[in-house]
Amino acid sequence: MAPALQDSPGLLRTVREVVPLLREHGRAAEEQGRIPRESLRALERAGVFRMAVPERFGGLGLPLAEQARVVGEIARGCPASGWNLTGWLTGTVMAGLYPDAVQEEVFAGGSVRVSVGFAPTGTVRETAGGRLLSGRWNYNSGVHAADWDCLAAVRPGPDGTEEEFFVLVPTRELSLVEDWDVSAARGTGSVTAVAEDVFVPAERVASYEEVTLGTTGGRWNAGTAGRNYGVVAFVMGLYASMALGLARGAQELFLERLPGRGITYTDWEDQRAHPLTQRQVALAANKITAGAALTGEVLALLQRRADAGEQPSTEEKALVRGRAAFAASLAKEAVEVLHSASGASVIKRSVPLQRFHRDMLAFSLHALGQIDTNMEIQGRVLLGLTPGTDIL
Repeated sequence: MAPALQDSPGLLRTVREVVPLLREHGRAAEEQGRIPRESLRALERAGVFRMAVPERFGGLGLPLAEQARVVGEIARGCPASGWNLTGWLTGTVMAGLYPDAVQEEVFAGGSVRVSVGFAPTGTVRETAGGRLLSGRWNYNSGVHAADWDCLAAVRPGPDGTEEEFFVLVPTRELSLVEDWDVSAARGTGSVTAVAEDVFVPAERVASYEEVTLGTTGGRWNAGTAGRNYGVVAFVMGLYASMALGLARGAQELFLERLPGRGITYTDWEDQRAHPLTQRQVALAANKITAGAALTGEVLALLQRRADAGEQPSTEEKALVRGRAAFAASLAKEAVEVLHSASGASVIKRSVPLQRFHRDMLAFSLHALGQIDTNMEIQGRVLLGLTPGTDIL
């Protein structure tokens, strides 16, 4: 039986109650190379995998800002879970851009996890009644626990040109290569997914451009207001919120370790009494607060445009990328400050703060999260130039 639906404040309270369990299983996620079943079950019971599913299919259909708050809370307990949820929610939103029959299939249970492979490293070719999909998608975060995978692929034309598509495939029809051998973010289970001539009905193949812009047709929710944020902007809003939640978790872990700690090889018996520690704690806290304020502005902008049934302008999309990445960079800086103030014992694997630090560094390297790239995009637009990318 599906769990009873909760209102969003109730969902947030339930998620906060789950945070200790997520933190408890964080090391297991790293060791197993995926989110443990106990964590997935707790998140399922809480209802988080219903957040982006439209209400007509038994989901919650929450606005972006409410989803972002939940993602932040989950990252506070387990960075890998927060990262994967960011991907699964994005995939769920993308599934809502396909025709009604596809939505009915994907959302049949009201709760779903959809992973995403953004890089078009596969191919599709025509066959009777649909397409055949082949390819390999690296960094396919959370695919072990996903029900569906939304994979980018190209269709080569006879003149040498290529069309790009997103293809929805049940995960059971893919092969997973256990190649996620990494020094950080191991708990995300971002292995390679492989398709070998997988048959895909034509209705589960959609234009890459139309999906990213949210302009696909032939569906009940085409043109409806309130929830169409654009895929890249949606990702950026969740990414910043995830990073800030991770930083709050690191702050809590740092403060929990302080009582009774002195400063080795000095006369300081209580690290809390040292002015440098006081400055470091304040600096980290203010970076988190500033990042949250900036993210709040981004989320409010996207909601205003969604409520009006409008796409953000090119300038606004560049601003979203720049500000969201900057907010996440502030979160990263906060974690680095706290980690550097933690003494040599922080490198022990039994100390969760070291994993939060490593995961934050890894997440910041993602192509959509890199601060310099996003500053360039925003800066170009501020200077009256084109953004230099279509990924907006």
